[in-house]
Amino acid sequence: MNIVSSLRDLLGDNAVLDAADLATRSAGFLRPDNLQAAALARPANTEQVAQVLRWCRNNGVGVVAQGGLTGLVHGADADPAQVILSLERMRDIESIDPRQRCATVQAGVTLQALQEAVEEHGLMFPLDLGARGTATVGGNAATNAGGNRVIRYGMMRDMVLGLEAVLADGTVISSLNQLIKNNAGYDLKQLFIGSEGTLGVITRLVLRLRECPTTRNMALVGLESFDNMTALLKHMDRELGGTLSAFEAMWNGFYRLVTTEPARGRPPISQDYPYYVLMESQGADPEGDSQRFNDALASALEAGLLADAAVSQSEGDCQRFWALRDDVEQTFLGGVPCVFDISLPMAEMETYIDELRDALPGAVGEHKLWVFGHLGDGNLHIVVQLPPERADALRPTVEQRVYAPLSAFKGSVSAEHGIGLEKKAWLHVSRSAQEIQLMRTLKAALDPTGTLNPGKMF
Repeated sequence: MNIVSSLRDLLGDNAVLDAADLATRSAGFLRPDNLQAAALARPANTEQVAQVLRWCRNNGVGVVAQGGLTGLVHGADADPAQVILSLERMRDIESIDPRQRCATVQAGVTLQALQEAVEEHGLMFPLDLGARGTATVGGNAATNAGGNRVIRYGMMRDMVLGLEAVLADGTVISSLNQLIKNNAGYDLKQLFIGSEGTLGVITRLVLRLRECPTTRNMALVGLESFDNMTALLKHMDRELGGTLSAFEAMWNGFYRLVTTEPARGRPPISQDYPYYVLMESQGADPEGDSQRFNDALASALEAGLLADAAVSQSEGDCQRFWALRDDVEQTFLGGVPCVFDISLPMAEMETYIDELRDALPGAVGEHKLWVFGHLGDGNLHIVVQLPPERADALRPTVEQRVYAPLSAFKGSVSAEHGIGLEKKAWLHVSRSAQEIQLMRTLKAALDPTGTLNPGKMF
């Protein structure tokens, strides 16, 4: 059986790459390795996706769907005997409906392309993350992406009105619903959102849009204590009357990293505070919103909640503030980073990080620790950088120190990046045995031959 020639018979010669072609393609964001698989199929539409899946299932070949390859948990890795199904040719924005405030798109559309397209209609797609130029909306849905504005707009799950997916046997489930309220039976789209391509391949989506804000106010503030940070969140959310759109926390080490050479950013305020917060408010009243934002900051300062603040005076200032928070690539310089994406109750965060910081020197020796994240929705990103020559040997110890304590307060080993290969050994920390068994039951029902994304999640 020649996989490449068989798939080329289905899709055409230019739509299928062989193993030699794949050896020139990066395996993903900041990955040193290249793709590997028996073939990479590039269907142009849903029917071609169905043809590929049907052929692979009938011939016992595993299929791994890929979007923009911006994931961090090896959820889109394939092995040399499998087929990669790339959505890179399915990038049509089929329609934008300003009255219904929704867009119908193919799954390979990049997040940034969608954002820019709907902005021309005075609308916005509120999901936003640093990899917006590469990440695809299909991948965002398959991993239930979160990003920077979950505090106001929710996760990707909250932005999908309907979708179309192809099951392992080639059956097309098309539920391109445009209604916000539709309680007609099971909400089948939820089976595929966050399932990491293990239950079906998402091919098209109907996405909910919002009116585009006309104002943006931001501040980067320094705080003396973690308690002040959580109190500031409540204060700003209350005072801004629902317009708070981001509340990003940075521990001192991360702030210093992204505001010191060789990083491009420079510190808007002193580097000596233990905690920093980047706040954003979006609204539609240019004079009133700025006044409200400044008044909320002033009252927070009077209450002793913050020690210092840099307030945006222009859109350029806003972009520079966000560039600091998004400059996570600095954590990859000088060593091998172990990147973690967890969530836990805010009341536990300070103790959790303090205990992790105390435990790591004795457990792994030389290392660097950086902490930042979306405090408003309980999501922390932890990066432990290790010396290159010891990183592989020490990673299991670091994972134990990061993941095991989460069980005590029902935290999650994955806040927004998924499980993939990297976290499947730790799924039991966040899900009960009964929940995992039900997940296995769903997998067996929809993909009994294990064709889709084999070996992931469980």
